[in-house]
Amino acid sequence: MTERADNEQPGVGGEAPAEDGGTASRASLAGPKSAGLGLLLGALGVVYGDIGTSPLYALKTVFTIDRSLTPDEPDVFGVISWVFWSIILIVSVKYVIFILRADNEGEGGVMALAALARRALLKASEKRAASVLALGALGAALFYGDSVITPAISVLSAVEGLEVISPRWAVVVLPVSAVILALLFAIQRWGTGRVGAVFGPIMLLWFACLAVAGAAEVVRHPGVLAGLSPTYAALFVVDHPLIAFIAMGAVVLAITGAEALYADMGHFGRAPIRRAWFAIVFPALTLNYLGQGALILRTPDSRSDPFFLLLPDWARLPMVVLATVATVIASQSVISGAFSVSREAMRLGFLPHLRIRQTSRREYGQIYLPGVNWGLFVAVLVVVFAFGSSTNLAAAYGVAVTGTFLITTTLFLVVARARWHWTTWQLVLFGVVFGSIELTFFTANLAKVTHGGWLTLLIAIILFTTLLTWRRGAELVTARRTEREGPLRDFIDTLHATNIPWAPGTAVFPHPNKETTPLALRANVAHNHVRHERIVIITGRTANVPHIPWDQRLTIDDLGDPNDGIIHITAVFGFQDPTDFPEVLRHAATHPRAEGIAHDEVSYFVSRITLRCTRQPGMAVWRKRLFIALAHNAASHAEFLHLPEERTIVLSAEVAV
Repeated sequence: MTERADNEQPGVGGEAPAEDGGTASRASLAGPKSAGLGLLLGALGVVYGDIGTSPLYALKTVFTIDRSLTPDEPDVFGVISWVFWSIILIVSVKYVIFILRADNEGEGGVMALAALARRALLKASEKRAASVLALGALGAALFYGDSVITPAISVLSAVEGLEVISPRWAVVVLPVSAVILALLFAIQRWGTGRVGAVFGPIMLLWFACLAVAGAAEVVRHPGVLAGLSPTYAALFVVDHPLIAFIAMGAVVLAITGAEALYADMGHFGRAPIRRAWFAIVFPALTLNYLGQGALILRTPDSRSDPFFLLLPDWARLPMVVLATVATVIASQSVISGAFSVSREAMRLGFLPHLRIRQTSRREYGQIYLPGVNWGLFVAVLVVVFAFGSSTNLAAAYGVAVTGTFLITTTLFLVVARARWHWTTWQLVLFGVVFGSIELTFFTANLAKVTHGGWLTLLIAIILFTTLLTWRRGAELVTARRTEREGPLRDFIDTLHATNIPWAPGTAVFPHPNKETTPLALRANVAHNHVRHERIVIITGRTANVPHIPWDQRLTIDDLGDPNDGIIHITAVFGFQDPTDFPEVLRHAATHPRAEGIAHDEVSYFVSRITLRCTRQPGMAVWRKRLFIALAHNAASHAEFLHLPEERTIVLSAEVAV
C-alpha cells in the first residue's frame, strides 16, 4: 500500500492542497470502471451491508417503539407500505438514480457534494459558496455520528439472536460483540477491494436467505402483497396520525445506509452500485419485509423479533452466525464511507494532514486512514458498553441519518440549479417530494433525542466544531504565514542586490507554491548570511490517476534568471506514486535547467511553524488551543516526502494564532 496525503499542514510546505479535486480528472484513470461480477460483488460486500441488515431490527423496532400499534391488517399494511415506499423514493429514486450522478472526480459523500456546490457558486457569490461548504461540514459531522452508531447497533442486533435461541446466552452478547468489532477494525488495513472480495459472496448468500425466508411466508399469506400499495401508507397516517408520527422514527431504520451508499461510490463506481441494488438488494429486502409483515399477521407474538422468528427452529442458529457476519459487513459500509468523507474534508481544508494508505493500484477511491479507523473503533466500543443493547441504541439511531438526508437534498438542489441548470419546477418537485418525507423522518426522530438521540447530536456538534475550527485556524495561519513569506520574486531580487556569499552545495526547500518564499529559505539567509550555490524549491501535487510517467511529471522553471542557480520544480504524482522528493531530484538532474545538482549530496530545509496562541481577533481562544492541538498531532510531512533524516534540517518560525 502506498501512503499519500491530500492537504498541506500550516507551516509545512511541499505538497500543495488539492481543493475540490486533484490535478487530473477522474475520467483519466486507466480504463473505465468495469461493472462486471468482481466489482458488483465487491460493491455488494462493502456498500450494501448497512441497509442490507436493516431487516434485523427495523420492523422489530417499529412494533415495539409504541405498543399502540396492533398486529391487524391496517397497521401492518400501513407500516409495510411506509417501509416499501421509503425504500423506493429515498434509496432507489433519490440516491441510486439522482444523487449518484453528483460525483466529485469520482468521489461521493456529503463533502464531495458540498465541494461541487461550492465550485458551482464560487463565481456568483463567495458568501453562499462558503455557506454550502459549512453545510457540507455539518453533514460530514452527522455522518461520523452515524459511523459510530451503525457498527454498534448492527453487531449487537445480530449477536442478540443468541438470546432468541436461549436466554442463557445473554451474558456473552457484549463480550462477543466487542471481539467481533475488534476484528472488523483490524482488517481495514487490507483495503476495501480485498475486504469486498471476501465479503461479497457472503452478502450474496445473505440476500438470498433474506429473499427465501421472506418469500416462504409471503406464499403462506399472499394477501400481504396489498401492503405495497401507497394507499395503506396514507390511510395509516389519516387513521392514526400520532401513532404514525412515532412509527416514522423507527421506519427510517429501513433506509439507514443510503448515505453510506453514496459515500462509498469512490470505492467501486456508480454502475456496480446501481446494478447490485436493482438486481439483488432491493428485491431481497422487499421480500423479507413482506415476509415479516405476513408473520406478524399470522402470529402476533412474533412482533418481539420477527426477523429470527421468520425462520424454522433448525435455521435460527446458522442464521445468527450469518447475521453476525453480515452485520460486521454492514459496519464496513460506514467505515469505508468515513474514510472517503475524511479525505474530502482534508482536500477542502477541514481536517489536518492524516496518513492515507492507497489500497488499490487501480481505484483511486480505495483508501485506508489508520487514524480515522482506530478513532472510530474506540468510539464504537464506548457506545456498545454504554448502551448495552440494540434496543437502547435504536433510540440513538436516526437523528444523524435523517439530518444528513436533508443536507444532501439541499446541496443536491444547489448543484442541480447552478451546475445542471434545472428549471424551477424540477427543483420544486424534487424538494417537495424528498424534502417533505425526510423532514417528517427528521422531526419524528427529534422526539428520541432525550432517549439516546443526544449521542449522535453530541458527536456531530463536537466534530462540526472541530472541522470549522481547523479550517478557520488554517486560514488565519496561512494568511499570517503568507505575509511573513512575502513574494518569491522580490526575495530573489533582494538576493541579487545584496550580493551575499554563495556556499557550495544544493539546498532544497519543499514549498506549496512558487509565488511566496519558503520561510526556511528566509531563515537560512537571515541567520547564516549565505545562500547556497544551487537553490531548488519543490512543489508536489497529487492527481487522481494511478501513475504519471516521469517524462510527464516534472515542470522546471528558472524563475526568470537561468544564471542565478535558483529553480522551481513542480512534481505531479499519481495516487499510486510515492511522493518521493529525493527521487524527483534524481530525475530532474538530467534537465538542462537543473545542471549541477548532485542529488545524493543535497540538504533539505523544512519549514516548521510553531503556533503561539494569542488574543488577536479571528477566533475564540479555546478554539485556537484546539487548533494548535490538532496541528501538533498531524502526521510528519518530512516522512511523507521521503526526506533522508540525516540530511534534513528543520528551521522553525513562530506564527501567532
